[in-house]
Amino acid sequence: MNYSQLSPAIKRLASPLLLIALLVNQLPAAPAAATTRANVPETPGSERGSDKVSPELLDVARAKGRQNERVKVIVQLDANTGTVFDLFLQASGARTTRKFSKLNARAVELPARAIKALAARGELRYVSPDLETIPAGHVSATTGTDAVRVAQGTNTSGLDGTGIGIAVLDSGLDLDHRSFLDRKNKSRIVVSRDFTGEGRTDDPYGHGTHVAAAAAGNGRISQTKFIGIAPNSQIINLRVLNSRGQGTTSGLLAALDWVLANRVPHNIRIVNLSLGAPAIESYRNDPVCRAVRRLVDAGVVVVAAAGNNGRNASGQKIYGQIHSPGNEPSALTVGAANTFGTDTRDDDGVATYSSRGPTRSSWTDALGMKRYDSLIKPDMVAPGNKLIFAESDRNHLVQQNPELDASVSAVDNRRMMYMSGSSMATPVAAGAAALLLQANPRLTPNLVKTILMYTAQPLSGFNMFEQGAGQLNIEGAVRLARLVRSDLTAVTPLGAPLLTSNTAPTPETTIAGHTFTWSQGLIMGRTYVTGLNLVLKYQKIYRDGIFYGDGIFYGDGIFYGDGIFYGDGIFYGDGIFYGDSVLLTNGLIYGNSVLTSNGGVLGDGSVFIGVNTLFDDGTIQADGFSFGDGLIYSDGIFYGDSTLRGEAVIQSQSARVSGDLTPAMLSEQDTGVDFTDY
Repeated sequence: MNYSQLSPAIKRLASPLLLIALLVNQLPAAPAAATTRANVPETPGSERGSDKVSPELLDVARAKGRQNERVKVIVQLDANTGTVFDLFLQASGARTTRKFSKLNARAVELPARAIKALAARGELRYVSPDLETIPAGHVSATTGTDAVRVAQGTNTSGLDGTGIGIAVLDSGLDLDHRSFLDRKNKSRIVVSRDFTGEGRTDDPYGHGTHVAAAAAGNGRISQTKFIGIAPNSQIINLRVLNSRGQGTTSGLLAALDWVLANRVPHNIRIVNLSLGAPAIESYRNDPVCRAVRRLVDAGVVVVAAAGNNGRNASGQKIYGQIHSPGNEPSALTVGAANTFGTDTRDDDGVATYSSRGPTRSSWTDALGMKRYDSLIKPDMVAPGNKLIFAESDRNHLVQQNPELDASVSAVDNRRMMYMSGSSMATPVAAGAAALLLQANPRLTPNLVKTILMYTAQPLSGFNMFEQGAGQLNIEGAVRLARLVRSDLTAVTPLGAPLLTSNTAPTPETTIAGHTFTWSQGLIMGRTYVTGLNLVLKYQKIYRDGIFYGDGIFYGDGIFYGDGIFYGDGIFYGDGIFYGDSVLLTNGLIYGNSVLTSNGGVLGDGSVFIGVNTLFDDGTIQADGFSFGDGLIYSDGIFYGDSTLRGEAVIQSQSARVSGDLTPAMLSEQDTGVDFTDY
């Protein structure tokens, strides 16, 4: 079929400029009829296998005088390898330092001169730098959590995360803190493992304890004033950051590999990643992103921090700084909201430091052309500004910044501290996921994401690159989760009833006297989708093993004449997206613009930029802000540019100093006596 064969109605819809934008991004790298290797100019990207190596590593391999330099890398393989690949490494002067059996990857140290030979190996999928890593109110009331905890007798409550395992990959935990006991005085930290090489699982840095308490801290101290979201869930303590908050990509991969192997016996349904790195490599190649995808496909919800690069050192708003693995489409990526210390939500906004989309991670094709992911992220925001949760004993952060202690208690295992950032927002969302899974254990990760976004509150005056679908609303999410059928399987037909009821719940929630409307939509790749059928009918994207944006516009598409694009997710122009009828039902509305919300449902508001702009490569301009690559700043600290060479930093998503922090919530002094009726 070509353009002349299209119906008049479709021809009228077509927008040439929009189609050109799509075609430029989707054209094959080297059409056989037009281009051959013989007539392609030699470019850095045209070396054999160079498209399978991080550009930063290629720079090292090409640099004069650096051929003998030892480089630490992560090698991803397409298939299991035997002695042949090991012999190649040995002959190249390389050595394997770690193997990740479930991820089909390994950590390797090798001389720079061997990088090009490694790239030429047929079994290689991609090789990346082994990066250094560092960690990145009355929350239960303002998130709607209190509304789903209906007392059912002494020492019991409604939803509290019972039976759900949350793996916290961070700087360790204060194993003796009272926040991590169950109602029988037994520790809820069921596993502790160290992946840093220090041989300890406590938290001398101070980040992981606070993060875990936000997700799962109990209400013993100060009579539940600082209770976590899922206070009876099980905690899996996987230490990937050392006593100074530093680690490696290989250590993080080892922990994710461990989760894949051990998720069933510990019922690990959620992984919390309050850490990240500048997202340089596309999610298609980034080893951490690919590990996250493996976990999600296996039924584990992965919650990742968006980052704290929402403004530069001069305080100017910047875009395009979502961190890895928050740029992974299958992850639930969370930005930080500022509640200004109140329970009511009519004054809430997105914290100025919270990283904004779109994702600007990229890959280089075989012709040396740079291609950008340009996905709308974060997926949503949650309270993350100046939260008070557990403080580990004599930790580095408080010793360097005494003002972080919240003056709640002078007893070591009862202390509380302030922290801010998307690191804090992420476990709030992770705790919410635990409540949904307790309410309906059959939910898939994609259904958890759907429910959390569909019930979120769009914050007026903030665009989708800042808040995704809106702010976390646990009351609405639990109410909807309880209605989802528990007998859904991979073979449930598209369009089958999704709910046990014939009608959807009322899309409104009231918290602290303020009633707001749910978003009633989802962020999906480079667009958004709304429609009642998202909750009334089963969509194939809700099952395990499906890319969350599949069925919109970037699947296995085929070009048919005159610049019209067909395939998985048909794009006819005019900014209108038609979903693939194999994965999505009819009756859904797809957006043609990234919008600034007016506080109504998703899709209400003013245009920020057109969706078609996200198909373009290079720098995108909108509203006076640049999405181009460049320097990355966070809280006045320079974290580097794109010349990684294996030395860049995966940052904590905690903003210790922030210009928009409001006066703290009044600290509730601890009596020293455990409150157990939470």
